Amino acid sequence: MSTYSEPGPIDAVVQGFDTTCRTIPLTAILPVRAIGKTVKTSHKYKQIAASIREIGLVEPPVVTPDARSPQIFLLLDGHLRVEVLRDLGVAEVECLISRDDEAFTYNNRINRLSPIQEQRMIAKAIERKVPKDKIARALDIKIRSISRKMQMLDGICDEVTGLLKDKFCPLAVFDILRKMRPLRQIEASELMINANNFAVSYASAILTATPQSELVDAQTPKRLKGMTAEAIARMERELARLQEATSSIQDTYGQDHLHLTVAKGYLGKLIGNERVARYLAQHQPEVLGEFRKIADMTSTLASEAA
Repeated sequence: MSTYSEPGPIDAVVQGFDTTCRTIPLTAILPVRAIGKTVKTSHKYKQIAASIREIGLVEPPVVTPDARSPQIFLLLDGHLRVEVLRDLGVAEVECLISRDDEAFTYNNRINRLSPIQEQRMIAKAIERKVPKDKIARALDIKIRSISRKMQMLDGICDEVTGLLKDKFCPLAVFDILRKMRPLRQIEASELMINANNFAVSYASAILTATPQSELVDAQTPKRLKGMTAEAIARMERELARLQEATSSIQDTYGQDHLHLTVAKGYLGKLIGNERVARYLAQHQPEVLGEFRKIADMTSTLASEAA
């Protein structure tokens, strides 16, 4: 007869980071990767430097103790922040202590602020009565750029804002979208997302190919340097056909891909049969060659998917 025993204590979840930050001298922090010579001239570096000078360090660097020398810390994340602090003559910094020397941290999965996210951040700062000149200094931009960023979404429909909220579109793209009616704005945004192209030139091409009736100012004809009215009309027809073809491909892509995968797999097994391969080699060598190309393509796609 078995006896009942109380279950043992549940193991505590191991934390990846210490619950409190620790102030560490910069001389005791060793970077795990080198910073390129041109980094300090980049806009990102200048923006970080401006932010630290204006409002201080917002996000602490992440370090882990060196197993060979506990007084030395390896810098896992925040190389540019630490480099800026060195340039500013700062002696020590508060750091988040990682219990693992893995350089994979939460920061590696956070993307840069998109223009829409940045616009919302600026709007919240202004709502909290932060002076525009202070925001401009923190972001290393001119004050007039603050006003332009605040007006970026004027005339842009909510659906487009949702589509492009995490996309890195230049401000000029929103100026172009603003000239279109809401439904056309959505279509243009979907075209840019499908093509993964958010360049101003591509948005301008979409505007050029937009029918006059789908523009906000439908009464004023489009005028483009070096293009006649006939050429513009032709571009409108071509883009409309391209959009229809893209939509058609998207609707049937999954089913078509499944059919092609099954067909390629069948052909691979077919030519894998020695008797069939020998017969085709003797009587239909061209067909065998094409079958082999398809089978090789299948294996290539499979390896890429893996």
